[in-house]
Amino acid sequence: MPPLLTTDRLVLRRFTPADADDLATLHANPAVMRFIDDGWAARPETVFAETLPAILRSYAQLPPGHGWFVIATRSDGDFLGWVSLRPANSPGLSEYTGSELGYRLRPTAWGQGYATEAVRALVRHAFDELGAPRVVATTMAVHTASRRVLAKAGLRYVRTFTTDWPDPIPGSEHGDVEYALTRADLAAENR
Repeated sequence: MPPLLTTDRLVLRRFTPADADDLATLHANPAVMRFIDDGWAARPETVFAETLPAILRSYAQLPPGHGWFVIATRSDGDFLGWVSLRPANSPGLSEYTGSELGYRLRPTAWGQGYATEAVRALVRHAFDELGAPRVVATTMAVHTASRRVLAKAGLRYVRTFTTDWPDPIPGSEHGDVEYALTRADLAAENR
């Protein structure tokens, strides 16, 4: 299957069953999972039995062009992580319209601009190919690296909000942040 998108350094493509070990390694890394959900690393057997099958099913269940996509290097196909685009529905979002971004990269890929490059490509895809009216993302307020990625990718800070999480993790007392970009914002920037 051809890639969804390519950039100067990256290929964004659908997951396949062959990505199971890389995905399990990514989700088992405590540094990767520190600011996500309950803050706990995932067990490999959970990734094999639940996470990857759910990702693979999402391609048939979500609107075309949405889903979870492997971020791989264009030069050698090295697995760096994933980026996702799905109909916006995370807890606490101020508007449930448009598409929602998500991403995770392995620590060896941090600080090299890969996340920003992948997110920018997916934002452009959402507006240009899918006709999304709005692209949104959330992260913990204390997750400064993720906030930098969103800002560098062109999304704008909307607000800080709190959500009543069942198992709060350190930093959750500072809330979550919403970043977004609308089609009108993008048109104004391109004038």
